[in-house]
Amino acid sequence: MAREPKNFDHLLGGKAKGLSDAQLQAHFTLYKGYVTKLNEITTKLAAADRSTPNYSFNEYSELRRREPVAFNGTVLHEMYFEGLGDGSTAPSAGVKDFIGNSFGSFDAWVADTKACLMSGHGWTLLCYDYESKKLINNLVQGEHHIGLFANVHVMAAFDAWEHAYFFDYQTGKAKYVESILTGLNWDVLSNRFKQVGAQL
Repeated sequence: MAREPKNFDHLLGGKAKGLSDAQLQAHFTLYKGYVTKLNEITTKLAAADRSTPNYSFNEYSELRRREPVAFNGTVLHEMYFEGLGDGSTAPSAGVKDFIGNSFGSFDAWVADTKACLMSGHGWTLLCYDYESKKLINNLVQGEHHIGLFANVHVMAAFDAWEHAYFFDYQTGKAKYVESILTGLNWDVLSNRFKQVGAQL
């Protein structure tokens, strides 16, 4: 069954802090492109010849190599849009403690997230590491999959590609970072933390 793009129009009209409707709509269009390509890859993989896979080139092999780009491009954008808010929610004391137990303090997490977002083109992912049972920040670059940690549960996705902010901020990336981090939808993020057993 084909994957359907999610509708995030509820973010329009000032519901995503610091992001104009024009910026959001352009970003929605890009996201839908990943969904389209993921469906195309899935369909072609179902019929691809698996008898002659090859590192240099083979249709099946190339589809598998491009699959993570379309898959993560779809899922991470969905997590990003779901986490955007207008600043009307706030992290509870339990959420701050949950984050602070991993980073030293809630403010230390904010500082590290800002630094991570400013460190490269790509994504900063807040992840739960099942081995250490702590939250960690993961800088993911290169088409949505290079540098992605294993054995983690992604809690939040923050988009630091230029397409996420350039219409509104041009080269003022730091202002974009400040805006989205102070406008997060903490109701959504709190529910994700509960998925890994956080007692909030």
